[in-house]
Amino acid sequence: MKRFYLLILCTLLALGSQAQAKKKRPSSYNKQNNENDRFLEKQWWLGFKAGVNLSDPVVVKTYSIIKPTNYERSMVNKDYEHYKKIGSQATVEVTFTYKGASFSFQPTYRHVRFQYSNHYEWSDVDNATNRLILDLYQEQQVDYLDFPILIKYDLTKTKLRPYLQVGGYSSILLNAVKSVERSGTDYASGGENEFKDEPITVGATDLFAKNHWGLIGGAGVNYNLGNVRVNLDIMYRLGMSNVTSTENRYGSDRLSGVGDSMDDLKLNTLTISLGCLFPMRFLSSGFKSLDK
Repeated sequence: MKRFYLLILCTLLALGSQAQAKKKRPSSYNKQNNENDRFLEKQWWLGFKAGVNLSDPVVVKTYSIIKPTNYERSMVNKDYEHYKKIGSQATVEVTFTYKGASFSFQPTYRHVRFQYSNHYEWSDVDNATNRLILDLYQEQQVDYLDFPILIKYDLTKTKLRPYLQVGGYSSILLNAVKSVERSGTDYASGGENEFKDEPITVGATDLFAKNHWGLIGGAGVNYNLGNVRVNLDIMYRLGMSNVTSTENRYGSDRLSGVGDSMDDLKLNTLTISLGCLFPMRFLSSGFKSLDK
């Protein structure tokens, strides 16, 4: 009988031990989850993106080779095209994220293009049939190395994650090329003689400022795809300083010879990029580096 009671006591103790073990598992599991959540609150990202851009030159002050004598100077001002010429850019992105907010450094190679034109007319005051019409079309292609610093904020914590971003940038001039086309109609020779000269293409690096800076605003969306974050990014660069070299404005004899001179400009740029980001901090034992 004593053995029977002893057997019952041992069975009860065993069952109690198993029940306590089952009660401890959720606590241990929750503790591990909390540690993982804290780990996922911080993340370093390294990635690459590339895309296209459109530029908007904003005139600060106008300059011209031709000086009007009997009409308003505004009649020879340049006619700029806005957001017409497509450029390109490529970016390396380094981003640190903490609880939905990010600090991002994004060195960028940026190739921008913009164009302006001039229209001139000369006529003989004694004979109106003797006149000359001249049109100039100038295209600038400029390469910059940008150093943007951005603060980004995620609007949601879902797999598809839109965000807003704001910051500033500093740019270093790498290279510039300028192309000029000249065409017109000459009525002074007794008839109507249309002409179009061969385009003039010259290096124009000296005509642009070595550095300029500006502000950045924009938005985008990230999509978590496994351990990779696919990114669509839109930025608007607001130029805050002159991109033209004030010292070398008339430094090119060939351009001055065809009546061209650079205005003081600020350059705004709209960029659209696609890319991907890779996380630098990983969890072990089967967990993903992205949010669960």
